[in-house]
Amino acid sequence: MRKLRSEEGCPWDKEQTHESLKPYLIEETYEVLETIDSGDKEALREELGDFVLQAVFHAQIAAEAGDFTMEDVLNTINDKLIRRHPHVFGDVQIETAEEQKIHWETLKHKKEGKISVIEGVPKNAPALLRAHRVQQKAATVGFDWNDITPVWDKVHEELGELKTEIELDDAQKIEEEFGDLLFAIVNLSRFIKVNPEDALRKAINKFSSRFQQVEQRLKDDGKDIRKSTLDEMDIIWNQIKEQENHK
Repeated sequence: MRKLRSEEGCPWDKEQTHESLKPYLIEETYEVLETIDSGDKEALREELGDFVLQAVFHAQIAAEAGDFTMEDVLNTINDKLIRRHPHVFGDVQIETAEEQKIHWETLKHKKEGKISVIEGVPKNAPALLRAHRVQQKAATVGFDWNDITPVWDKVHEELGELKTEIELDDAQKIEEEFGDLLFAIVNLSRFIKVNPEDALRKAINKFSSRFQQVEQRLKDDGKDIRKSTLDEMDIIWNQIKEQENHK
């Protein structure tokens, strides 16, 4: 990367800044996630390389500006890992993963001088991910239910409130109540130990795969999906589901 950014390097690489690289960092992150979902280990090795390259790229830009180096980046994360794992590198007793999550958030709060327990979740993060992390952080100080029963009750409560606002046809209230319902669903995901962002991404992938198969089958039959009825599409959709269930 130092060579690529040098005078005899690549014109494109030399022009890049922290700001200009932001879209690529996001893109490479999602490509890693997609590869993990696919289970392709060889592709994962390649995508992780692309992902790491983004960190190297940013570190080189910073080094040229005299801000910090890649070595500084690695030393910083090493120090942080040691500091936040005193049960491994020190004499603190932590027995469970749940205890460690609480301990980790407590150390972050003290070290970084945050005013609120729920600070530190990127505001630009995907909404489901952000909701999940905010709820996790709030739970570390006991702001959480002890079992899943009231979580289910809250989901049903929010669903009822949404139905009421839909009947009243208040667009602003409908949006608000729909958001509350999604937030309650995310809370349910925590209690059943499901990552909502991962679950929705996989659901989208499943839907996309099935829908594209519907398109292809109609095309194979000489039909245009735009002129096909919902009943025709539903029959093929259910056939695809049945085939998947028997694999």
